[in-house]
This record gives sequence, C-alpha cells and structure tokens, in this order.
Amino acid sequence: MLDIAEELNRWIGSGHDFAVATVVAVSGSAPRRPGAALAVNSEGTVIGSVSGGCVEGAVYELCGEALESGEPVFERFGYSDESAFSIGLTCGGVIDILVTPVGRDAPWRGVLAAGLAATAAGDATALARLVEGPDRLTGHALVVRSDGSYEGGLGGRPALDRAAAAEALVMLDAGRTGTVPVEAGGACGDRPLTLLVESSLPAPRMIVFGAVDFAAALVRIGKFLGYHVTVCDARPVFTTVGRFPDADDVVVAWPHRYLESVATEIDARTVLCVLTHDAKFDVPLLRLALRLPVAYIGAMGSRRTHEDRGRRLREAGVTPSELARLRSPIGLDLGACSPEETALSIASEIVARRRGGSGAPLTDTRTPIHHDGHDGHDGQNGPGVPVRRIGAMA
Repeated sequence: MLDIAEELNRWIGSGHDFAVATVVAVSGSAPRRPGAALAVNSEGTVIGSVSGGCVEGAVYELCGEALESGEPVFERFGYSDESAFSIGLTCGGVIDILVTPVGRDAPWRGVLAAGLAATAAGDATALARLVEGPDRLTGHALVVRSDGSYEGGLGGRPALDRAAAAEALVMLDAGRTGTVPVEAGGACGDRPLTLLVESSLPAPRMIVFGAVDFAAALVRIGKFLGYHVTVCDARPVFTTVGRFPDADDVVVAWPHRYLESVATEIDARTVLCVLTHDAKFDVPLLRLALRLPVAYIGAMGSRRTHEDRGRRLREAGVTPSELARLRSPIGLDLGACSPEETALSIASEIVARRRGGSGAPLTDTRTPIHHDGHDGHDGQNGPGVPVRRIGAMA
C-alpha cells in the first residue's frame, strides 16, 4: 500500500472511498513483491499494480466487492494447469492478496491516513496490518515511526499492540516489507497472529560528482529509480540548476569537502558516482568515499585513467581491500556511447549490485529472475497451487 502512498493520500484528502489490494506474500516466480498494491475508488478509478497484469482484472473485481461489503478479503492466486490464460499467474508463481476497504466509516481509515501522509511526506514509516487471525481483528492496523511511537491498534489489546509495534519497528529498521508472527498473549487463542508489515524509508541518496553531460543523464535515470539525487562540482560555471533541472540538490563545492560535510547523513543505501575523471578531484574524494559504509562507489574513466587513479590512491594510503570496493571503469559493458546509454550502463550496475544480480543476459542464466530475498513468504504452498478463493479470514 505504501508504494502508492502519494496517490492514496490525495484520495484520502479528497474524501474518496476506496479499496486497496496488497501483495502479502509470494512463492515462485511472480512479477511484484510483498507490499505492491492496487487500489480502486468508488468512481472506478484504478491505480497501482499487484501482478504486472496477470490477475489485475480479478483483483479489480475483488476491490469492488470489498467496497460494497465493507469487509476485508484475502485471496490466493496461482498458476492454473488447465489453462495458461485463466485467472492466475502464467509465470508459475503464487501470490496472496489482502483487499482492505477504506470507506469513510471504516474504523481503520484514520490510521491508514496517518501512515499514508507520513510516507508521502518522506518520513520513515511502518504500517502493520493483520493478515491472519480472528475476523474481528482483520483490517485493523498500526502505524509505527522510527522512534518507536505508534498509533492505531489491533482491537483494543494494549499488550498485543505493543508486541506488534515492536515487530514492526524491527522491520522498519531493516527497511523490510513482509509478514511476521506476533504472539497474542492468549487474547486470541493459542496460535500467533500474522502481520503484514510494510516499511517505507526516505528515498536513498545518489550523489553525482562532476557537472558533465553524463551527469545530466544519470540524474534523470537516478530520479526514475527513486533516488534523491545531488550533483556536486567545484566549478560554478558548470554547476547550475539550469543545467541539472531534475536534480534535488545542486552543490558548488570541492567534492571531498562536500562528502565530509554529509558523511553522517548517508547510509548503506547511498550510491556515489564519480564522473570527474580528474585526479585533483578524484583522489581526495575516493580516499574518503572508500572508507564510508555506502552501497556503491563508481568512478568514470578509461582503463589507463583507472590504473593511474589506483596508483595515486594507493600512494594516498588506500588499502587493497578498500580499493576493491571501487567499480571502475564505472558501469556494465553495454557498448554504451551516448550520455544516456552510459547512464543506463551505470544504473544497471547499481541495480545489479543492490539486488545481487550478475549482469549477465537472462537468456544465458538459470538463476532466479528476481533476487530480492525478503519476500515475507513462509515457504508453504509453492508453485502449482491452483487458483482458489479463500475469502475473509477466519
């Protein structure tokens, strides 16, 4: 649900009734991961996606049913051997979907509105909803913030709320979305309840050093991938908002001094792209960057430039293990020539490093297409489960 928070937040503000279908868990090959959502409002407008097209029509109908009944619906979709084009996932996967109606009188509307507003504002937020447990609790939710505070509840049970909030905070700290069990303390029987926890963190940072044409293209693709993008260069004549209108920040400063100034603000999701290929900028910058716990550090330049840069960095005290973190020459081998193609090459390497991909053509591999291991699925009911309606959970 939080992946379409901005649109849903606008619907809330406009007073729309709507139903939102959220992927709870997946097994096998499926195009979307837990947390992916599709929503339908009372006027029939649809936003988002849960399957890339495989079951969207059926989910649309489920949203209409939930809006009419006011009751949450849980459904499993899987591959059908009887017909590859029947309602189901022709790719062979299985997905569980929770459909939650959000009418104006829904008891959880206020909590969901708070979570959507916080996410749309870029705040670190976790939304926890019951997906397995007593009917009377289904649909209730908690919104948990990074300081551990929360609002909402799971049916007026403070001990259960505290336990759920603690589990959600762990997921939020890790930036994960998926299902987690939570002990009900006997209030709901002996079995644990299952929560879907969706985590939303502020956009990860991409810092592009070097105000060059390649940087302009990389800024655009970085924004497309959801990064907060900063361009930094020491030369004011090139480092202007007019040249980089898509950047979130345009900074005129010596690169290593700027990186020093924001070192406490970056995290393990940050990517650093050094496009200056000028030793007076690159060496002090990379000497610092290679000692920071960031996700990716890449530097542009020819192989000769790379060899000279490596020598200078070693002379500056950079260790072999630190130097091994540097992706240089930057990007994957796509045969790129233009700034746009080069930006695609760089972005492809960033995604491959982030997701654990090899960068090899899928035609030549037998590895899973999707590499995100945090799918929140418990491993039960793998591929081959026929399409079946489970209905509202008991």
